[in-house]
Amino acid sequence: MQLNALKTVGCERFFQDKMSGASTDRPQLQLMVDQLRPGDEVVVWKLDRLGRSITHLIELVNSFSDKGVAFSSLSDNIDTSTPSGKLIFHIFCSLAEYERALIRERTMAGLAAAKLRGKTGGKPKGLTEEAKNTARVAESLYKEGYSIKLISDQLKITRMTVYNYLKFRGVNIK
Repeated sequence: MQLNALKTVGCERFFQDKMSGASTDRPQLQLMVDQLRPGDEVVVWKLDRLGRSITHLIELVNSFSDKGVAFSSLSDNIDTSTPSGKLIFHIFCSLAEYERALIRERTMAGLAAAKLRGKTGGKPKGLTEEAKNTARVAESLYKEGYSIKLISDQLKITRMTVYNYLKFRGVNIK
């Protein structure tokens, strides 16, 4: 759908990074930026296709402007080759930043309210029943003279976990 929209408006070259949205390593984006010349125009289907954060998006569009390259977003009706397009782009960015700040504020208020009610987030402290059983076995093996490495290998847990289990069981480690 995105490629069809770009072809419809006459785009000639396409750069696609096929990876997780969280990835910061985007070789095709870097290739496109390296090949830009004054007078070119970068066209995206939607703003979030270009930058992974508002800061990154603003940096990219400003670097395009510095190179004499226009930027357009089809779905957002933004064209930075015009003064009104630049204004709309910056308003969109400001609104997105404002929305993120509101979400963060609401999240922090919710966490504070939960804390007042005695609720805490995160993983419960202590060991699961299965881990407690494994800790008992690790303690028995250790007291029989087995080495930490051998216990680790036998129980298929890391040596650090063996140490933590022994500490949990109150075993003095030599």
